[in-house]
Amino acid sequence: QVQLVESGGGLVQAGGSLTLSCTASGRTSRGFVMGWFRQPPGKEREFVAAISRITGTPYYADSVKGRFTLSRDYTKNTVALQMNSLKPEDTAVYYCAADTGDTISIMRDDFDYWGQGTQVTVSS
Repeated sequence: QVQLVESGGGLVQAGGSLTLSCTASGRTSRGFVMGWFRQPPGKEREFVAAISRITGTPYYADSVKGRFTLSRDYTKNTVALQMNSLKPEDTAVYYCAADTGDTISIMRDDFDYWGQGTQVTVSS
């Protein structure tokens, strides 16, 4: 089993920044594609960003491209989502996810493990 623990959510004004972190523990030796999804109030969970298991190459949803940066530390089994120029529409519960596959997917159902979620609220 794999456990994912997120941290770093909170309240920020529009235009501000936050960094979310996610640490994986348990059976992590093989590594994963790591991703972030978010669920705005009253909406479906949506893809935000993911990072390759092998190359560390990130991929972003169009809505966050240029504002969010995803990175990973292989030695610590941690990924960090740096979120800049935040907008009220970024308000959501953000979930870290891990995919045991080899290629990046943006599909929620392809991810095998999920964190408990962390709230990000952006005020206008």
